[in-house]
Amino acid sequence: MLELAILGLLQEAPMHGYELRKELTAKLGAIRAAISYGSLYPTLRRLQAAGWITEANETPDVSDVPALTSRRGRVVYKITAEGKERFAQLIAHAGPETYDDTGFGVHFAFFARTDQATRLRILEGRRRKIEERREGLRDVLGRAAERLDAYTLELQRHGLDACEREVRWLEELIANERSGRAPTAPITGAAGGQPEDNSPPPPGASREERP
Repeated sequence: MLELAILGLLQEAPMHGYELRKELTAKLGAIRAAISYGSLYPTLRRLQAAGWITEANETPDVSDVPALTSRRGRVVYKITAEGKERFAQLIAHAGPETYDDTGFGVHFAFFARTDQATRLRILEGRRRKIEERREGLRDVLGRAAERLDAYTLELQRHGLDACEREVRWLEELIANERSGRAPTAPITGAAGGQPEDNSPPPPGASREERP
């Protein structure tokens, strides 16, 4: 998934390693913790060896790079024509790994460049995955709630609530895709000073009703 994220970001602009780290954090948000930054530079070397990225000839602007950053963090990488083809292959894939938490998050971050049919397959697969998780939690609560301590029980309820909210969010996205509408989310970063909130709405609230 890190390969997909790097190739997708380098399609936007050439970047040095430090910029890629910052953009991965901004682009992937909460799921970034599932991607090890320790694997960033090994992945860059692997992509370069495969001919999917190369070092840019231009002199990098390193004004925003900390002074103690190593040279590899200052090398500017750019995507090649072969890298663009590889990105197109990756973004068109909709296998079971794209339904998992990290796989879904990375693919969803690049949905604007994914065709509608693939988006629908991934969304529907993710919905099935979360519905299965939801039913598993309901089963635990139904069979073993009396044997759980208060905190474990609250954790299970929290997980169930999160699943129910995500299923509703996914159903909204799927309905939008089938009708040809893009998701509608409030954008507040520039004017309001608050980051954009792309999380599912709380129970019983639509996106427009989000506090």
